[in-house]
Amino acid sequence: MEVLVKPRITEKATLTAQNGQYVFEISRSATKASVKAAIKDLYKVTPVAVNIASTPAKTVKVRGRVGTKSGVRKAYVTLKKGDNIELA
Repeated sequence: MEVLVKPRITEKATLTAQNGQYVFEISRSATKASVKAAIKDLYKVTPVAVNIASTPAKTVKVRGRVGTKSGVRKAYVTLKKGDNIELA
């Protein structure tokens, strides 16, 4: 099972990374424990806390056409001071 889909690189995520909190897109079936284990295996750091947030899918209009913006599930991973993750 693929727990971590990809790191979320946005303006807000970059600002929170300076404070030791990183944002990842995760699969729908992922739990806090599985995200913590995946971070440990992949990046060799131990997370202090993991928070999960879901963004719902939304209907949008672009140039008169109706479409859908897919929802996403995010994990906010907090590391202890001094630890960091190289994303790029």
